[in-house]
Amino acid sequence: MTAETAEFERLRAQDAVHIWRGRAPDALLPEDAGLLSAAELEVVRRRSQQAAVRYAGAHAALRRVLARYLGEPPERIRLGRQPCPRCEHPEHGRPRIDWPPSGLDFNLSRSGVHWLLAVAADRQVGADIEDGRTVDVEGSSTIVLTDDELAHMRAQPTQELRLEAFFRCWTRKEAVVKASGVGIVADLRTIEVRPAARGPVRVTHAEPNGPDTWTVQNLPAGPGLFAALAREAGSTGPVLMRDYRREIQNPPHDHEPLDPDKEGAHAV
Repeated sequence: MTAETAEFERLRAQDAVHIWRGRAPDALLPEDAGLLSAAELEVVRRRSQQAAVRYAGAHAALRRVLARYLGEPPERIRLGRQPCPRCEHPEHGRPRIDWPPSGLDFNLSRSGVHWLLAVAADRQVGADIEDGRTVDVEGSSTIVLTDDELAHMRAQPTQELRLEAFFRCWTRKEAVVKASGVGIVADLRTIEVRPAARGPVRVTHAEPNGPDTWTVQNLPAGPGLFAALAREAGSTGPVLMRDYRREIQNPPHDHEPLDPDKEGAHAV
């Protein structure tokens, strides 16, 4: 028997992807730590204070969001990972919900204080967000971009536009490999993401026992931020942006959940 809520059923019926956005708090909050598993708390203990706060805040938010779809208290949700599709190692495959049983799929990305969460029903999804921090774009691009992508980036007339082109490629590629489950072990130079196209693009990337074609699109993320979503190419429903602070931290009415088809969300 699977866990289902009205929000979960709406997500499935629309074949939609919900994109939740939020920011980590400035300090480690007891109410966040209280939601985390023993394994998550061990990660918090091992990290620096700043990294621990950001990790705990994002993972507590992840649990609160998933609880809306699963109909269980956030602290009771058990999270794990699927085996890597290449090496079958159990610790670095796609994230999954071990309990309660569900067709819900999700992918979390963090960059600095920002986090981004993609949620879908019965579909593989991947998301990536980057804060546009100062990087050696020229050096990094030669080990990340295809020849065509590199030519496109270098053809941009300003450093700002070159940076934008690089991160458009980077986030799209990261979203694809996270959706497929292999993450950073993939050779990103083998994945062509067509940065000149601003709309959704079809991207080919196959891993064992998974889809081989993905629909990839940019996501609105805010000033200085870059983000992208990858989902199975057969998924054609809407992509709805959700605001964690407004809908969960400070909902309009405690007794009246916000309808994502109305004022609290918009499609991209």
